[in-house]
Amino acid sequence: MRTPIVAGNWKMNKTIAEARELVAEFIPLVKNIPDVKIVLCPPSTALLPVSALLEGTDIGLGAQNMHWEVSGAYTGELAPAMVSEFADFVILGHSERRAYFGETDESVNKKIKSAQAEGLIPIVCVGESLEENKADETEKIITGQIKAGLKNVGANLVIAYEPIWAIGTGLAATAEVANNTIKIIRAVLTELFGADDAQKIRILYGGSVKGSNATEYFSQSDIDGALVGGASLKATAFAEIVVAAQKETVK
Repeated sequence: MRTPIVAGNWKMNKTIAEARELVAEFIPLVKNIPDVKIVLCPPSTALLPVSALLEGTDIGLGAQNMHWEVSGAYTGELAPAMVSEFADFVILGHSERRAYFGETDESVNKKIKSAQAEGLIPIVCVGESLEENKADETEKIITGQIKAGLKNVGANLVIAYEPIWAIGTGLAATAEVANNTIKIIRAVLTELFGADDAQKIRILYGGSVKGSNATEYFSQSDIDGALVGGASLKATAFAEIVVAAQKETVK
């Protein structure tokens, strides 16, 4: 059985003081939940202080992005080794990075290779726009993103299916629709990595996940957790999602 992951993407939120306050409130709420891998992904300024607060816990730490080069004249960027000093995971290819900063499947592919070479576990995001969804192009778009993004990479990664139209909008794919899309993703992973490795890769759902709908997603056959945005900015709300994942794990 795949251990579910519940990852919180804080995006461009929380000062260091606010991050410390959030983590200090959150840790006691999830201290007795052993069957879920929790990952916090704060902004880069908070990686060091959050890392210190997580010492002695099983909670993982992730960065929200990184460059593929090991060093160089890339102002404002983080090298893989800079991330791995503190983090175990790194979010790559998020739709906001693709939309606002020109990231492509090719650049995501470079980042995945560099992350894996540094021992980081990439959380690779894929998802279709509302227009693509309405045009019944979800399978085409998702398949293309995965095949190009994961070309010649290892299977030590996590996939997050995040329909773009559901991120931060309050809209969400139904659990059944999300699960069916994730089954398509797993079929593509099987083609790329073989059945054994594809079954080990955890595929998360992301897009307006909250405590009130988390159980619906986690009860599905192929959804292995969630990449959570807004709800991860409140300790009690995020803990509620973690608890929902735990309840499905121990059924």
